[in-house]
Amino acid sequence: MERLFRFRFLHLFTKHFMKILLFRFSCLIFLLSSVSVRAQSPQTGLKGTVRDSSAHAPLAKASVFLKKKSVLLKSMVTDKAGMFAFVPLVPDTYDLEIQHQTCQKRIVKRIIVKKGQIVSSTWSLMKKVIPQARESKPDMKNVEMQVAQKTISGSASVQKWKGTYGSAGAKLEDSNDEVSRIKGNALVFEDKKHSDSVDPNEEYNKIVENRFQGAILKPLSTFSIDVDRSSYANIRRMLNAGQVPPADAVRFEEMVNYFEYEYPQPSGNEPFSVQTEYTDCPWKSGHQIVHIGIQGRKISMENMPASNLVFLLDVSGSMNEPNKLPLVKSSLRLLVNQMRAEDKVSIVVYAGAAGLVLPPTNGTEKQKILDALEGLSAGGSTAGGQGILLAYKTAKENFLPNGNNRIILATDGDFNVGIQNQNDLQNLVEQKRKENIYLSVLGFGTGNYKDARMETLADKGNGNYAYIDNLLEAQKVLVKEMGGTLLTIAKDVKIQVEFNPSKVRSYRLLGYENRLLQDADFNDDKKDAGELGSGHTVTALYEIIPVTTNEKIDSIDQLKYQEVRKNTRFNDELLTLKLRYKRPEDSTSQLITHVLSQKPKPLTASSENCRFACAVVEFGMLLRNSEYKANSAYSSVLSLAKSSKGQDAEGYRGEFIRLVTMAEGMKKGGE
Repeated sequence: MERLFRFRFLHLFTKHFMKILLFRFSCLIFLLSSVSVRAQSPQTGLKGTVRDSSAHAPLAKASVFLKKKSVLLKSMVTDKAGMFAFVPLVPDTYDLEIQHQTCQKRIVKRIIVKKGQIVSSTWSLMKKVIPQARESKPDMKNVEMQVAQKTISGSASVQKWKGTYGSAGAKLEDSNDEVSRIKGNALVFEDKKHSDSVDPNEEYNKIVENRFQGAILKPLSTFSIDVDRSSYANIRRMLNAGQVPPADAVRFEEMVNYFEYEYPQPSGNEPFSVQTEYTDCPWKSGHQIVHIGIQGRKISMENMPASNLVFLLDVSGSMNEPNKLPLVKSSLRLLVNQMRAEDKVSIVVYAGAAGLVLPPTNGTEKQKILDALEGLSAGGSTAGGQGILLAYKTAKENFLPNGNNRIILATDGDFNVGIQNQNDLQNLVEQKRKENIYLSVLGFGTGNYKDARMETLADKGNGNYAYIDNLLEAQKVLVKEMGGTLLTIAKDVKIQVEFNPSKVRSYRLLGYENRLLQDADFNDDKKDAGELGSGHTVTALYEIIPVTTNEKIDSIDQLKYQEVRKNTRFNDELLTLKLRYKRPEDSTSQLITHVLSQKPKPLTASSENCRFACAVVEFGMLLRNSEYKANSAYSSVLSLAKSSKGQDAEGYRGEFIRLVTMAEGMKKGGE
């Protein structure tokens, strides 16, 4: 009986145990299969190929814009196979706009992207129709050949046609001649446009690179600080579009200052800290680099004074592009969402005429401000001067005595109606800054981009100048760096460096060509200089030729009466750095002095800040094809940048490395 009981108990226990084991095994199989299905499920996105409809060939370097309800979300350039991909995407309905410089623009509406689906297709673009030249019989007695050359940053862009004139009129045909000339009855007019060139309607101020200066003859170097970053974003836009930037678009100081550096926060009452570093030059053996870093005090958003902001928006016909007015609206939405109850926002627009679209509105009424932005559309000519007058009038009527009173101008810079004279515009902006109403400029778009005038207006208006090529850049400028963009903590900041000729044979300031000052301007409090915003950093580099070298840097002979006076008191000092600045409410400057007396470190022992800044400048010299680039190379830039990338939480340094790699590939492809 006992055996039977044990047997039944064992049988029931085994049966129950097997059921539990089978159930758990089934659950495990189900979970594993679910994970497998999820792992293998397709991503959500949109990809495609862009082709030339006539040649049936892929179109490389076509710009593809992904939009939703006219708002630009993402953009990219097709690869050599004409392919692009926006993966991953949120399931939704999207529009595509596809552009190529040789083809007509194409807009594809209502592309539905479902969850777990990648929509793939091929889109063809039609070639642009080139109008045939009219036949005419010129008066050959009065023919005078004039060769028009539009210069963009030192590179000529000329239209090339060859016309053979006879009794039947003109017959035009393509010409490969390299020189414009009249030869017999043949008239040649060239347009030598490289497919990778930037639009000739874009305008940049001419840059004449700083030369080496002898420390005996010119021991002082004086310049205004510059915290603008537009040059780097603009160069990025061109490189992403497969274009080689014109030399005058490459401003070293704006490239270097685009990035964040780990400089110490100021201690005491000064609004900024100053530090220096001395190391070997990466592109020229025997030369050295002096690295100057300035860190502005960071002020938290809650401690910032109230803002009286006037958005001055260009809504002229030239802004009717996806990367212009739609991007302007999307960018300013980011800023509006940061506004507080104590802040006010007004909106002034200008096209054929200027108008007040939104009267001063409290920062808590965000939807009202956003609705006013959403209702804007582009069309008409550009009355930029009239718009500026109305914007300043609006800012003055709502002036905050202890606040931030600022106009934010968003435009492609194409002022062609109203106050056209550049000097008149500058005078207006300079006058208004004395009333503590500052002007910041946000540049948008391509094609007719007027970098030169926008940089000048922001400089004269005591404001910042940034180029916005996508929403990520807008996030950086208007959200992440909003304190520096909107709040000035020091104005008229000037730097003067005195070099010790017993240590330095000669020196060269890298960049800041349009910020140079006369030496006497340093102590002149009436002389305007740059502004430093909350949390801003300023970085400057000098290339040094030490006295220990016999390198000849000038074509002049050694001067007979200019021997270095031996003064052992300062033998250990390389240089003395002096800074002058005014607090925003003051009219009298204050002085800070800093002495650099350390010996040069090996480049590998220098800080990440110094090495990365050197990499950016070396990249700039390659883009400019600088006469001072010496042994600069893309491989050197990449090595320096990778070794000094650091944590790079925002990914900006990683993006720089990708741009350098892209530029190197473009150079090899063009050889």
